[in-house]
Amino acid sequence: NKRRKMVNSYTENNRAERERLAALVSRLSDEQLSTPMEAGWTPSAVLGHLAFWDQRALTLLKHWQEHGIGPSELDTDIVNEAMRLHCLAIPPRAAAELALSCAAAIDAAIDRLSPEMLAKVETDGRTVHLDRAAHRRTHIADIERAVSAAR
Repeated sequence: NKRRKMVNSYTENNRAERERLAALVSRLSDEQLSTPMEAGWTPSAVLGHLAFWDQRALTLLKHWQEHGIGPSELDTDIVNEAMRLHCLAIPPRAAAELALSCAAAIDAAIDRLSPEMLAKVETDGRTVHLDRAAHRRTHIADIERAVSAAR
């Protein structure tokens, strides 16, 4: 029952932030998606960044379900910096749509985890955060600030 509560907690938080992300994407123009942000990012590149990390989590969950949970360490700062160029190269609206589709895919995968797999990911798979909402919340706020400041 405790595990079921956790799944429901992840489910609700992830869904709520995915909906906020969708609302943000729907109200931003392509020009707003290209607004310059700190450190050379743009809102669309940040959305590409979100898509990347959601897709990484989904890929690891699938791999772990087939092969068991194993190490998957990486230097997130280096990955983020290396990915920035790729994220900036994605057309703004495509990056926005990619963020939404990757968010929906990882959320659905988390919702389908068995209680046993959920527990294993929480204890042994620390490089995949089942609470996807926290990452989205941070970047939604970053994007909203940047777009608001540009007005």
